[in-house]
Amino acid sequence: MSVLKYLEDLSSNAILSDDEKSSIETSISTLKIRLGNYFDNNELKEHFKFGSSTRGTILPRSMDSCSDIDYMIVFDDDSYKPQTYLDKLKRFVETKYSTSEIYQSNPTIVLNLNHIKFELVPAIDKGFGSYHDYRIPAKASDKNDWIPTDPNGFNDKLTNKNKDNDYLIKPLIRLVKYWNADNGHMFYSFLLEQDIVNKTYFFCNNLKEYFYSYMENFSTSYSYSNSTNEKIEKMHKIIKETKNLENDGYSSSAENKIKELLPAVGALA
Repeated sequence: MSVLKYLEDLSSNAILSDDEKSSIETSISTLKIRLGNYFDNNELKEHFKFGSSTRGTILPRSMDSCSDIDYMIVFDDDSYKPQTYLDKLKRFVETKYSTSEIYQSNPTIVLNLNHIKFELVPAIDKGFGSYHDYRIPAKASDKNDWIPTDPNGFNDKLTNKNKDNDYLIKPLIRLVKYWNADNGHMFYSFLLEQDIVNKTYFFCNNLKEYFYSYMENFSTSYSYSNSTNEKIEKMHKIIKETKNLENDGYSSSAENKIKELLPAVGALA
């Protein structure tokens, strides 16, 4: 197998299986019903999933044990501080999911089920009519209580970038997120997705070339920890050695070398 074929197969394996999708959709349907049964009429304005699960860039748990579903719950009354809404959601999950792992991870309530983790995000909507102005709790270090957000605004940008690049951006994102997860989540997944979309890929014609282009331009930084910089340097070294083996005609050795960076999972293992 060539490096290109291995990366293509690995990226394909990084898509949720039909069974995983079905299980997640069942859990979302159950969550919707329980939210409706628990909260009084008109207490919630709306609730919906957002994030990587709506973009097709969420990794299966076999490749990222921290994969989660972002789910926004928009409250109708916007007069309280964020912690009030976080407390409301925490009481909800403690009542309706009493046997599951539950904890607050500001600014979300985490609900960890056997097959997937939910990040429940309380929100208010300062918009009017059909115009939405969503706000979510700010992190503790922020001076504001609420920060604005466009929960699905990035989706169109990613879709267009993917289409304009022969539909290779989403596969690239999945590979980079897998590398990040396999190295202890050095970077926030969403920031990686944004960075990948914002880059320009000159003279790239296949997934391997896109992957090399992005990773080779992934620089170390004084703002990163020593451990993170060491992992980036190791990544650069492996890619250089892989390319050298390819250029010398050792395709099998090159495949084994790239597996040091992106270990095989599932059917590839």
